[in-house]
Amino acid sequence: MQHLSRCAFACASLLLMMLALFLLTFGMFDLIRALGQSWHMGRNAILQAISYVVIAVAVFDVAKYFVEEEVIQTSGKKSLGEARASLTKFITTIIIAVFIEGLVGVFETSTSEPAAILYPASLLVVATFIVLSLGAFQRMSVDAEREKKKVGGGEE
Repeated sequence: MQHLSRCAFACASLLLMMLALFLLTFGMFDLIRALGQSWHMGRNAILQAISYVVIAVAVFDVAKYFVEEEVIQTSGKKSLGEARASLTKFITTIIIAVFIEGLVGVFETSTSEPAAILYPASLLVVATFIVLSLGAFQRMSVDAEREKKKVGGGEE
């Protein structure tokens, strides 16, 4: 069953990586096409291309996380510190993607539809909440790790 699971994660990761590459390619072609029509459309296409790149990087990072954690990782248990570092790296990529999407959305809506700024502004609020949650998680997991060392080994 473990081999089947690893194979499924490997296939899903490859598919995600290909889709991220297609998204990057589509964004570049769309940008080139828009710049060929007019500079004003090019400006909007640049913002859209930034969104595509950020989403593609986030998708690629998810695929990389699957490969590292589910395909390559040996069946041995990870320490709390290793698990925390791995999860932190993964969540940080998501945070960056959400922040950039929110910023791009603010720029897009502020020039065309100022009344629609609520959605991108809420993305920025959500990203801030995720950062605060990650900080709380880090704090609690470090405290739990210290407590485990005190109880288990008598060292800190």
